Order: sequence, then C-alpha cells, then structure tokens
Amino acid sequence: MVDFRNLGVCEQLCKVCKSIGFDKPTKIQVLSIPYSLNGKDIIACAQTGSGKTMAFSIPLLQNLLFCKKFLSGLIVVPSRELAFQIASQFEMLGGLFGVKVAVLVGGIDFYTQVEMIKSQPHFIISTPGRLIEHLEKYNHLSLKKTKKIVFDEADRLLQFDFEKESNIIISGLPVDRQFYFFSATMTTSLERLQKANVKNPIKIIVNKKYKSVTNLQQHYIFSPFILKECYLLYICNEFYGSSIIIFVESQKSAEKLMLILNFLGFDAKALHGGLKQVKRLEILNKFKLKDCKILLATDVASRGLDIIGVDLIVNYNIPIYAKNYLHRIGRTARNGRSGRAINLVSQYEIRSFQKIEKMTGLTIREFFCQSIKIEAIEKILSEAKFKLKNFGD
Repeated sequence: MVDFRNLGVCEQLCKVCKSIGFDKPTKIQVLSIPYSLNGKDIIACAQTGSGKTMAFSIPLLQNLLFCKKFLSGLIVVPSRELAFQIASQFEMLGGLFGVKVAVLVGGIDFYTQVEMIKSQPHFIISTPGRLIEHLEKYNHLSLKKTKKIVFDEADRLLQFDFEKESNIIISGLPVDRQFYFFSATMTTSLERLQKANVKNPIKIIVNKKYKSVTNLQQHYIFSPFILKECYLLYICNEFYGSSIIIFVESQKSAEKLMLILNFLGFDAKALHGGLKQVKRLEILNKFKLKDCKILLATDVASRGLDIIGVDLIVNYNIPIYAKNYLHRIGRTARNGRSGRAINLVSQYEIRSFQKIEKMTGLTIREFFCQSIKIEAIEKILSEAKFKLKNFGD
C-alpha cells in the first residue's frame, strides 16, 4: 500500500497526516506530490472531494520546512469562502511548525490585512481582486521572491471571470517560479497557460471531463414551475434531519425560500454574495457544526468548499453548464462518503438538464414522489404564504 513516505513526504508531515486521520494518500496526491516535490509545474484535474487541497499544501509545507522564509507560497482562489477553508487546512497541517497564513479577501478590513502582511506570513491565500489592491494600489506587497504559486479552481481563474487579474498577478512573479494549477474541471485551453510561461508541465487527469464520483446517487423530479416550492418542501420533509445544501439562482430566491422553510419549522440559513463576509463565515460555521441543517446557497458555495457530512444536494434551479452542475453536486459524496443529489426540473429547464446528462454521460433516474403528499404540502404552503404576507403587512 502506498503511503505518504513513499511519495517523498518528510517524516514530520507524515506524522501530522496520520494524526488527523489521513493515513493513505488519494489518487491525485499519489500522482502529483512526487512531481511537485521535484519542482515540476503541475496541471491537475480531479473530481471534487478527491484531496486536491492536500495535494498542493503538503509540497508547499515541506518546502517551507527546509527553507523557512517570508511568503514561501501564494495560493489564488476565486472565492472568499474557499480562501478561509484552505487557510484552515494549512493551519491544521502546519500548526506544529509555527506556520503563519494571511488571508486577503474582500469584506475584511483592508488595514488589518496590511498588518498581517507586515507580520511576514509564510503563505498568502487570496482572491485576485484583493491581492491586486495590495500589489498595485498601496504597493506594500511584492511577489518578486515568491516561487511557489497555486491557482485553485484554475478553470475559473484563467477564464474570463478573473483572466485580467490572473495575468497581472502572473506578471509580478519571478522567472524561476513553480506553478500548481488545480481544478475539478479543467476546460481552459493551453493557450491561456502559455501566457503564464508554464514550460513542460506535468498534466495529471484523474477523472475524465465532466465526470462525477461513483458513490453519488443522482435523481431528478419533474416539477411544474409553479409547484417547485411544494416539491422542495416534500424533499426537505422526506430527508428531515439530514444535512442539505439547496442551490438557487439568486439571492432573492435564497432569502424567500429560507423565510418559508423557517416559518414551517425547518432550520435553514441563506448563503450568498449579498451578505457581509463575517456573516457568511458565521453561517458556514453553523452549517459545518450541524447547528443548522439546511443551507440555501447561490453558486458562492459550489466551488471547492469541503463541508464534512453533507447528505443531500438539491438543485432548485438547473445550472446551464455541466461543469457548474458538477461543482454543485461535488459538495456531497466527498472523501469516499456516499451522497445524493436531487434535481428539480421545470418545463423550462428540460433542455438544460438533458444537455447536462449528455455532457456527463449520465442517465439520471427519476425520484418518485407521493402525489397525495404533494397535494397536502401545496395546501400547507398556501396557508403559510398567506400568513407570512399578512405578517409582513
């Protein structure tokens, strides 16, 4: 059996991995860590929940152990939540070695972050926009000596969402740098990577494009648009007590559904970009600690977040792109656990849903609902909405 020692990981980190329950490396870690430790550029694509974060954090921490210095590595991510999650993993793995991590994201006081930079952290984990603010606007941060750079969720960072910012960041790096590009769906063309001067990278594809994990049960419910809320309540009732993430398309929808669910006795919270960063982290922590069972989220929560024990994903709205679908359902069935995803498909979303089936090669089975229960829920929902409206007035 392959263990972390076989991959060239030092004894100190092997002991830490074992102490936190990671005795055996995952496939992406087996394939990437030896090359990373040898200084090779890495382009890696693996399923959500496959251990990508440890695949780059272990080599970065090992490099730090042998050459401790300020800003040993930079990790660039597309979302604030993912930044904090990766920071917690670095602190968990490197806490015994005095590792210092600075998280630079919007929604947190800028000058507090300036002080964090002045304290000379070993690693900076940042979203592109906030990093550029520190680099250009105030000129108190330089990447000229930073030789280890990770782009997590690289497909998004190197596409139009953050392409301009990513190119600015890359231009400020030294010539002799080492890149790590990691993602669940690597759809970016090699032309974009050539801009980063990635020379002869090691390409590691653990999963085929648009592939989901095998321990995930996927279903659909055909729901007329006007009855979607009824079917959602049916699902929440059938899986009462389970840890559920419901993905919606807008902040307004998240808040509305949270209000209805809370009124009917479900413990639900809404997570979206309209909330202040402190509030978003508070809600995430409550969900992680099981203090709240249902999380209504926009796609802010669909990428990279590793929340242990999510039982069910509900797609209240069907995403247009297959890769977004995979990122959403990838919040469950992580690290070998089983999970379930249920898609609520209205008459307006049939084509998008069929496209996802075609792109992923899946035949998603129908989830059967008891019509008598749906009728009863429809009545309960109507009464609840009436009471909520009167309460609001």
